[in-house]
Amino acid sequence: MSGKHFNVHEVGCCIKYFIFGFNIIFWLLGVAFLSVALWAWSEKGVLSNISSITDLGGFDPVWLFLVVGGVMFVLGFAGCIGALRENSFLLKFFSVFLGIIFFLELTAGVLAFVFKDWIKDQLKFFINNNIRAYRDDIDLQNLIDFTQDYWECCGAFGPEDWNLNIYFNCTDTNLSREKCGVPFSCCTKDPAEDVINTQCGYDIRGKGDIEHKTFIHTKGCVPQFEKWLQENLTVVAGIFIGIALLQIFGICLAQNLLSDIEAVRESCLFT
Repeated sequence: MSGKHFNVHEVGCCIKYFIFGFNIIFWLLGVAFLSVALWAWSEKGVLSNISSITDLGGFDPVWLFLVVGGVMFVLGFAGCIGALRENSFLLKFFSVFLGIIFFLELTAGVLAFVFKDWIKDQLKFFINNNIRAYRDDIDLQNLIDFTQDYWECCGAFGPEDWNLNIYFNCTDTNLSREKCGVPFSCCTKDPAEDVINTQCGYDIRGKGDIEHKTFIHTKGCVPQFEKWLQENLTVVAGIFIGIALLQIFGICLAQNLLSDIEAVRESCLFT
């Protein structure tokens, strides 16, 4: 028995503990993402009323934290325990799961390149759907404001897209003070202002084109995103290639460790 126990520990320690250390970072990050998501839902009262998940008409950014955190948690757990305990099943699960994610990313990249116009239409639909739900969720509101402020845009293809929102549309039945306006994130920044004027977009769409160009961004977020993507194509491509290489590296290390484990077990059977 002692001889077999010694042989089991002949598995490459360097690879074993490198995989363990690498994955424990991802596991902890997964825990952090899940914690933030659960805290956000707790603050919004979703955890006490699960049915409210379906009430939001637009995209809840908390879902992004939940999905990313969940995937990182599962992968990190499988990689950590699989490497530490030399568990073949968990290491195979880690390799296959990571391989599936890599394949899905590669497929998504190819499809995005081939169906660029369809992606553009879906992006427009996604933004407009979230414009409708702008006031329904604080996280969604902050996400839209950040997007419009960062890319200096307004709406999907222009400020008039805010007619889709019940608080900003220009219909006669709209009694909101924000009627015919846009959110403050659509406004152009005044370097002299230290405090954000949250009322800068009031009534702006009821005025002429000169006021539009002076006080708010007139370009939509879809064309601005395309412009940003073209200007930062090298950086974006570098990030995706780096992520892909890390995934391939993780799969190779896990497979290498699996080979060592199988070799040691086979040697144990013949001793």
